[in-house]
Amino acid sequence: MTPSADDPLDDFAPRLIDVDGVVKTVHTAGSGPAVVVLPEMPGISPDVLRLARWVRDAGFTVLVPSLFGTDGAFPTVEGGQEVIRRACVSAEFRAFAGGGTSPVAAWLRGLARRAHAECGGPGVGAIGLCFTGNFALTMALEPAVIAPVVNHPSLPLDDPGGLELDEVDARAIQERVARDGLTVLSYRFEGDRWCTGRRFAAYRALLGDAFDGRVLPDSAANPAPPPFFAEMVGTPHSVVTAHLVDEAGHPTVRARDEILAFLGDRLHPATG
Repeated sequence: MTPSADDPLDDFAPRLIDVDGVVKTVHTAGSGPAVVVLPEMPGISPDVLRLARWVRDAGFTVLVPSLFGTDGAFPTVEGGQEVIRRACVSAEFRAFAGGGTSPVAAWLRGLARRAHAECGGPGVGAIGLCFTGNFALTMALEPAVIAPVVNHPSLPLDDPGGLELDEVDARAIQERVARDGLTVLSYRFEGDRWCTGRRFAAYRALLGDAFDGRVLPDSAANPAPPPFFAEMVGTPHSVVTAHLVDEAGHPTVRARDEILAFLGDRLHPATG
């Protein structure tokens, strides 16, 4: 069942993290190598926190940065509309085609660098979701990030075959992936109108065999997601959050387990 109330986050510790003079709240929990779990529209929802807890319980320090919306809020239509309006005009994000890489990616790379210094291990994992999906890839321009998971990336919103990258960053990511042998794990639903097959094709064109894009049938999506996803998103979209069906053996649960295994293989190499 999808959570239907706000999440108090009482098992997370909020921290104010300063990266180059910009301060954001980051909710942290667990121990072990760091994994940054990014929020999806319209914020750090109960479903995002459920995913973060699964990551924590798999043996990681999980960090959930507050980038937009109300932390812990159940996703409503009215609240979601307001968050989208604000995010789309924010200087931190590049929501539309031609905007290039979102400036907030630099802050997130600084967060990953700091998390690696604090938590140790071979590196840091990053899980992007929806509006922040591609941020997990651009975070890989920070050498500490070695396990990027790009879930149903939706930017740019007005170009279903576009990537939220400027040309310089695109070339740098190609070089990093090739040089260090990174794999980029990604998920989408087949009929997702926000993350289309054209977008996955663009990622594959950029990254080649390093892009491990996996597609689930629309029939696997939770048929009763929170109102924001039912009415505003209007399509199967959030594979391991709002549209996950928490039943053993379900395709979305298998996707979650594959993500946890991907993180474990790279961040817990002795036991993963």
